[in-house]
Amino acid sequence: MIWQQVYDPLSNMWLSTLLAAIPVVVMLVGLGFLHMKAHWAAGAGLVAALLIAVFVYSMPAEMAGRAALFGAFTGLLPIGWIVLNIIFLHQLTEQNGSFKVLQDSLSGITEDRRIQLLLIAFSFGAFFEGAAGFGTPVAVTAAILIGLGFSPLAASGLSLIANTAPVAFGALGTPVITLAKVHGYDLMEVTAMIGRQLPFFSVLVPFWLIWAFAGRKGMMEIWPAILVCGVSFAIPQYLVSNFIGPELVDIIAAIISMISLVLFLRVWQPKKIWTSASIRGKDVSASEVKPPQPVAQHSRSALIAAWTPWIILSVFVFIWGLPSVKAWLNSIFAPAFPMEGLHNLIEKMPPVVKQPTKEGATYVLNLLSATGTAILLAAIVSAFVMKYNPVKIVSTFFKTIWLVRFSLLTIVLMLALGTLTRYSGTDTTLGLAFANTGWFYPFFGTLMGWLGVALTGSDTASNVLFGGMQKVAADQLGLSPNLMGAANSSGGVMGKMIDAQSIVVASTATRWFNREGDILRYVFFHSIALACLMGIFVTLQAYVWPFKMMVN
Repeated sequence: MIWQQVYDPLSNMWLSTLLAAIPVVVMLVGLGFLHMKAHWAAGAGLVAALLIAVFVYSMPAEMAGRAALFGAFTGLLPIGWIVLNIIFLHQLTEQNGSFKVLQDSLSGITEDRRIQLLLIAFSFGAFFEGAAGFGTPVAVTAAILIGLGFSPLAASGLSLIANTAPVAFGALGTPVITLAKVHGYDLMEVTAMIGRQLPFFSVLVPFWLIWAFAGRKGMMEIWPAILVCGVSFAIPQYLVSNFIGPELVDIIAAIISMISLVLFLRVWQPKKIWTSASIRGKDVSASEVKPPQPVAQHSRSALIAAWTPWIILSVFVFIWGLPSVKAWLNSIFAPAFPMEGLHNLIEKMPPVVKQPTKEGATYVLNLLSATGTAILLAAIVSAFVMKYNPVKIVSTFFKTIWLVRFSLLTIVLMLALGTLTRYSGTDTTLGLAFANTGWFYPFFGTLMGWLGVALTGSDTASNVLFGGMQKVAADQLGLSPNLMGAANSSGGVMGKMIDAQSIVVASTATRWFNREGDILRYVFFHSIALACLMGIFVTLQAYVWPFKMMVN
């Protein structure tokens, strides 16, 4: 039996929108205000989503349950698989002391916490976003920052803020490639358009990051380093996206940014060294911060050994991200399981699509090509390089599973909630509410992308969800479809810091368990403020000269 989605089940768009928002509100209020544990808040949101889907949207109950189950599988692989294995690698490096050597080597570049943030959270994180995406950069950078002595809130929240500008071109350009493939955009044109929006924010975000950490005065004390970091990322981001393509935008920009910042620090250092590792005026966990310690000196061989696991990780993740390698691994083992009772039994309806379109629901067990598998192999190779014996490797892995068990449960519940909202059509109801804003659509259309990522945890998923709607609305309003398709992705990156999946990844990487609400409350303002700034910028591109000249 085919079930067709209905986007205004109460024949009143205001009421339908309010009801559609209930599951998300339940989860966010539970996390942010009621201080519920993340898995309980996610569970409450999922129950609310099931009730709304079945009793308001008339979705068959069995179909709703299967949609939630489909999302739960997705939560385990690929997302949970990434989190588990990056924490496994971190555990291995901590146990043998190499992580401490790595910390000292980073402190040797600069002891200033602000510049460490630029180097690790922004530039190094952007590299992992470009190579892997899907939570990897936050997991890696938050783990490194907590190891350097940053407070849990600083390591978590600031890693999330930093992981914004690179997201649209994450995982070798997957979000924009998917946008073009699914909704018929010209790949190079929409890539170039994104490349005319995000570079401005690639310069802004490093300034914003340090302001969020150290305040205005602390930011101004190192403005030359911030400018070098941001500009050396933004210029390659623009050039590669406009003249080469989406695949290597982040990787090239991140490498150039890291090299430029390190070289600049050889000729410039701040007059005052910032040693505090807590967020100024905000950190609820400042008492947990370790006081700065004298930087130990290590031999070259010890430094090489300390960096080797992370170099191995970078190589594995990069290779696994190559389309040809993914295709080869999937040809070996990637069984597909259509979800019985869900696959092709739901139809999306106009105005979201031009004609009724069936929604597929096939779970692909691409275990070999998953980024988490690359991280696991990197961890195992690194363990042998660090002279671990097989018994110790296995025992550490199972200890890691126990350590992150509630985080994995939370990710499963979060993805179940997000997937159910997609198949029930409640997220589309929220998107349509943004689409009915007329002249203000460039602003609210950008916020639609923000909402999509906040709900689904993925810029790719948001582009799949709303990319077609952006195109239809742009045509109806006389706007450039490429502008609004790009805005969906560029606006979406600002929602990355508040999606539940990213927050759980950050709290797990820093071992700040059951404090997801603290992280959410801290990053929410930064997320909505940056999304609104992006909306204003897109509006200027739509209507105001000379910004309008950027639109192709």
